Amino acid sequence: MSVWRRVLLAVVCGVAVASIYAAQPVLEPMGRDLGVPAELTGWIVATGQVGYLAGLVLLVPLGDLLDRRRLIAGHLALTATGMVLTASAQTAWAAFAGLALAGVFAVVVQTTVAYAASVSAPGERGRTIGVVTSGVVVGILGGRMLAGGLAEVWGWRSVYVVLAALAFVLAPLVLALLPAEAKTAVPPAGARTAVPPAAAGTAVPPAGIGGGRAPYGRVVASLGGLLRERLFLTRGLITFFLFASFATLWSGMALPLAGAPWHLSEAQIGLFGLAGLAGALGAARAGRWADSGRAVPVTGLALALLAASWAGIAQLPWSLWLLAAGVFLLDFAVQVAHVSSQHLLTSAHPDRASSVIGGYMVFYSLGSALGAAATTVVFARAGWTGSSLLGAGFAGCALAVWAIDRRLATRTSGRLSAR
Repeated sequence: MSVWRRVLLAVVCGVAVASIYAAQPVLEPMGRDLGVPAELTGWIVATGQVGYLAGLVLLVPLGDLLDRRRLIAGHLALTATGMVLTASAQTAWAAFAGLALAGVFAVVVQTTVAYAASVSAPGERGRTIGVVTSGVVVGILGGRMLAGGLAEVWGWRSVYVVLAALAFVLAPLVLALLPAEAKTAVPPAGARTAVPPAAAGTAVPPAGIGGGRAPYGRVVASLGGLLRERLFLTRGLITFFLFASFATLWSGMALPLAGAPWHLSEAQIGLFGLAGLAGALGAARAGRWADSGRAVPVTGLALALLAASWAGIAQLPWSLWLLAAGVFLLDFAVQVAHVSSQHLLTSAHPDRASSVIGGYMVFYSLGSALGAAATTVVFARAGWTGSSLLGAGFAGCALAVWAIDRRLATRTSGRLSAR
């Protein structure tokens, strides 16, 4: 795949994911304009996350059944429609409806990654996926900076107008500029297919999907079976608490920064995305660490750093420099743990990576929604100290899940050795 096609797919991911997170630096003016009580403004972000959760369960499996390129274009257009509804909303409920619609179809990110893997040659697949998923990081963190700058000049509604315009432009470009996806013939249901090592991590449909052999409902229902696997459940729970901690920071930070003693503007608040972006991009070697077999210990170290980052973040009322350092450390830790989890899961399920990652991302969405909704409630009652304790508590829970799994793995290994 050519460089410019990779960049196009990265931009698709960035615009789609920005539709969920763009509200974070503008929660205060957005909530005030729509009449949302301060303690409930977290639901502005959480609504998009709940929609995203529904899309992961209901829409991502379609990528194993239909033409992904057309799905990407259609989902982009519907995401743009949700952002138009949000930008034009005069009431809170109308805005929530638009945010939910945009969130549902923002799962175009997962479809885009699967498409990128399927049209790439085996020798360049890893590099392609790396470039495409980098768009997600830029969309989450860079979107905040864009939102802050636009909101200060033209108001919060301009953020959604710009994102909607970008999505509407990208939809036809995807159809016009990207190559058609060659569907691989699928063996009869129940047949086993060998997957070469080079294909590990590729979105390959499970046996029976693709020629109409497995209905859509069965594909969706199969996600529930993953919960019986310890690796999937452990990594899902770690991700749930990981992104609850992540959302506690990014969905709550704008409120104290906009108030005393800092009184920062939306653009200034958005600049903290630079610290987060630097931290996330600083974790670029996480994939190599996982490739070398160190995904499990590296995850533990990342989660310890995540908990420690809240010591600096908690200093927000007194020091913006310590806050920036904490933000850098938090985003570094989140990216390392997230990449490590995806590496382990796709290595364990090379023949159904798309479905596994879709199910895994359900935990991400639930955790993000919890953190976004809880942080503003806690902040209204206990200030930023309460929100910081909440974020650190979520990090501690993730670390506890990791430690329990390590102990169980050690015991299992010991029993096998004793036989």
